[in-house]
Amino acid sequence: MKVFLGSRTRQFNMARHTSWEEARNHLRRMREDQIRDGQTVVSLWEDVLMSERNKLGEELWTVYEQVCVAALDCCRIDISETCIELLKAKFPRSVRVKRLLGMTYEAQERYNKATELYDELIKDDETNMFARKRKVAILKAQNKTVEAIEELNRYLKLFMTDFEAWMELCDLYLAVQDYTKAAFCIEELIMSNPHNHLYHQKLAEIKYTMGDPDNMAIARTYFAQAIKLNPNSVRSLYGCFLASCNLAASSNRKDKQSNIKYAAWAAQQLKEKYTTVQPEDLTNQTRVLESIERVLESLTEKTAN
Repeated sequence: MKVFLGSRTRQFNMARHTSWEEARNHLRRMREDQIRDGQTVVSLWEDVLMSERNKLGEELWTVYEQVCVAALDCCRIDISETCIELLKAKFPRSVRVKRLLGMTYEAQERYNKATELYDELIKDDETNMFARKRKVAILKAQNKTVEAIEELNRYLKLFMTDFEAWMELCDLYLAVQDYTKAAFCIEELIMSNPHNHLYHQKLAEIKYTMGDPDNMAIARTYFAQAIKLNPNSVRSLYGCFLASCNLAASSNRKDKQSNIKYAAWAAQQLKEKYTTVQPEDLTNQTRVLESIERVLESLTEKTAN
């Protein structure tokens, strides 16, 4: 609560010292850069722009839409309803206004009403991606994960190149611990963009979680690929280190030596990252390097025995 009040105070102070032109230009930049900061938008609107909104000309309707979404983010239903009424009067048959109305129903937890509205939009236009995505969001908000998965699968049959939807479906499968299907979703993303290290890293983490030796070896491979694409990825280095250590502890002598070698390499890379980026006293406090060394020593001793 204190954090929210402090943030609100800062937004108020900013708006109070902002001219009308500066406020208008600030909202323009936020739209162009796709920045979503509801408190700032609502504050600039209420404290600066609203009293002289007619000066905006035709831009007023775009600002109304921007303010409506921002108000929903801030639970200011009164502002969003006012914006929708004004937009509806100007554009009585606008699909975009109906979208805003559906989002308002969602904010009020009137999920049945919102679903009915989105179904109407889909009936009028089966390619309406927004309405279909909002139906998935409604199911998630109601903790209906299985139903959300089914709805998102129907969506992806129509829009197979929506990469954000594939990532969302992956997260939903992870929520129900269906790791095989989650891995399939990430594999689709890797095929679409094989140079994104985050996709390789996420697939590696899924395979690591599955835990059996075959999947652990696949996890090590994808962690290594993520490191190749982004050598500064500490998370991938940790993953490679842990996967190699797990394989070394459960493999034959030949494979054990190879995996200890991989683990030692990852450990050395981690040491360099910590010694060059993080202050020495903080590194000593977290005792990260000490833990890494202890794991390596344990593996080496087992191999010697």
